[in-house]
This record gives sequence, C-alpha cells and structure tokens, in this order.
Amino acid sequence: MREARHYEKRGGGKVGCLLCPHGCTIADGAAGRCGARKNSGGKLFAATYGMATSVAMDPIEKKPLYHFHPGSRILSVGQNGCNLECAFCQNWHISRGGAPEDEVAPENLVAAALKAGSCGIAYTYNEPLIGFEFVMDTARKAADAGLANVLVTNGYVNPGPLAELLPFVHALNVDLKSIRDSFYRKLCKASVGPVQETLKAVVGRSHLEVTNLVIPGENDTEAEFEDMASWIEANLGRDVPLHLSAYFPAHKMSAPPTPVSTLEKARAIMVKKLRHVYLGNVSGSSGRDTICWSCGSVLIEREGYRTRLKGLNPDSTCSKCGTSNNIVCKAPGR
Repeated sequence: MREARHYEKRGGGKVGCLLCPHGCTIADGAAGRCGARKNSGGKLFAATYGMATSVAMDPIEKKPLYHFHPGSRILSVGQNGCNLECAFCQNWHISRGGAPEDEVAPENLVAAALKAGSCGIAYTYNEPLIGFEFVMDTARKAADAGLANVLVTNGYVNPGPLAELLPFVHALNVDLKSIRDSFYRKLCKASVGPVQETLKAVVGRSHLEVTNLVIPGENDTEAEFEDMASWIEANLGRDVPLHLSAYFPAHKMSAPPTPVSTLEKARAIMVKKLRHVYLGNVSGSSGRDTICWSCGSVLIEREGYRTRLKGLNPDSTCSKCGTSNNIVCKAPGR
C-alpha cells in the first residue's frame, strides 16, 4: 500500500477522500466505495498500489482508440475496483474487486513496454483513476522514456486530481454512458455531470475519443442519440471520434444484446453532426474504416483488429486532399 493523495482528515479517525465526486467519508479500517482506497489509522492508503490483475499487449484499437497510433500495440494494465456500480458492467469480476493480483512496479512496466516495442502503456480493464498514485508514478516514468500514456476511464474524477495527471497523459477514451443523468443514477449509482466536466477539461489538451455502450430499453432512443451528438458537437467538437458499442448480458443485467440495426440507426443519426462515428464489437462493413470527412477517401482500413494505413501523409493528413482528420501517429518524444 501507499499513502494516498487527495484526502483530508475529518476527526474521529475518519478521512474524506477527495479523488472523485463521491467524496467518501471513510472510517478507520474501512474502504471507500471503489474498494481501492482504505483508511488505516486515520490515514488514507492506495490499497491496490503496485498490484495488477492483468498485464497484456493489446491492439490499441481494442481500447478503443482508432485515431491514436493506429495499427500499433500497447502494453495494458488493470487493477481491482471501480468507483461506479454499473449494473451492466462487462468487467464486473475485477470492478467489484477480489480478482487474483500480481505485484508490478512502475519501473518494471516501463521496461516491459520498451522491450515489447509498445507505443506506450494503457491503464485500462478496470477504472484506472481509483489507482491514482500508481498511474501517476508509472505515467511519469513512461513519459520520461518516450512512451505514450493512455487512460481508458469512466471520467468520474474531481478536477484537481485530473489536472495533476493530465500533463502526463497523451490519449484518453472516456465512457459517456448516457447523456441523461437519470441513466447514471439508476444504473451506475452516479451522475453524468462530472463525466461531462472531465470531457470538457480533456479536449484540446490530450487526444480524446469517446465510447457509448448502447443498451436496449435504457439509452437507445433516437432522442438520446440526437442529444448526445449535439452535446459532443457543442462541447468537444465534430472531430472527436465516437465509438458505439453493443451491450451483452453481464453482471446484473439480462436484457438481450444490442441489435446491430440499433447501432446502425444511432450512427446514421450521429454522423449528421460528428465526423467520425464507429461501430465497435460487432461484425459488419459499416462504421469500421476511417474516412476523410472532406473528400471521402479511405484513410485507414480495419478488419477486426487488423489495421491498414492506406491514405495518410507522413503528418497524418489525408494523402488526397491534405485535410486533418484528428489522427495522431507519432509517439511523444520520438
């Protein structure tokens, strides 16, 4: 364990965690809602520091990131715990804690990434920001070594910790689970406002892509798709890639899987306002390739996780018309 950052003492041996909007008051011997931050003797500790449930090399498209180092592979690490309680969680076996762990030091992760020829390190699988101290220490060392740092996050974090970490983060994929606060309250035991503030704080400072898991009967109406596209356009811009993913029964939810036709309908609505809308984790030909928004040329072809850069100049602009499509191919410091 490592003493945590971003907390305060509140008397009677209790501490207040200031990392995320839940603002847990934690009694001695207890843990916060995320399960990863524990009070011991009136001090808050990062209980999962230096522990990992998974370390693997993944295609960067699996994060999903389609406009950041396309076709590369990235060393990915996850831990136990999460500060949301999504009834539909696809990784509930680690988000609820208790999965087997192995020790891993920040410097060893960086060395492993360099040895494997990884473009960087992705903090993923669970909610990485509840392990703030471990991510910060690793990200500093990775950036010094010329590696990219990638966060795959629910975005439920306070502005202060986010601002502290962001200078070391090169790309993020943030889940925007719904544009409706009622959805977050019902299915995630949280609220959408802090996630929206995170997205607005990130855009323009690090490469940003957004994922929306479409769940039948919960966030799959035309009005929902239109409102989300309008919010993204107004607050993040038309160039931020959006990934629409299919839900499958998991954890506490048994609703049938999302039909591909629903994702296609969503994409047809959202591409009226957003330039790059993709369909994830489903088969089919639409919503897979990256198309130049200006001239319609195919820039990147994809089949599953197989990627072919087809129409890009060395500076990542369209080789036919020279238009930027918000694609980053060059690793930081290299």
